[in-house]
Amino acid sequence: AKSFQPRPPDKGSFPLDHFGECKSFKEKFMKCLRDNHFENALCRNESKEYLECRMERQLMAQEPLEKLGFGDLIDGKSEAKNKS
Repeated sequence: AKSFQPRPPDKGSFPLDHFGECKSFKEKFMKCLRDNHFENALCRNESKEYLECRMERQLMAQEPLEKLGFGDLIDGKSEAKNKS
């Protein structure tokens, strides 16, 4: 009989932040969600910052921000939209 070798998914699974390296980013993101009735579209900057923290600390694979859906938030583009 062949044995099944489970393996983690390519996306959606990454190491826990055991040392709390990105805890402040996570807390900021969660507060934003709570303050905005869990409308995640209103917290995209916080989400981007949290994922950037995780990537910088090798807590998830490096991915281009465009591929993660944040292409419009790069280089302060969102700041101009928010102020107009």
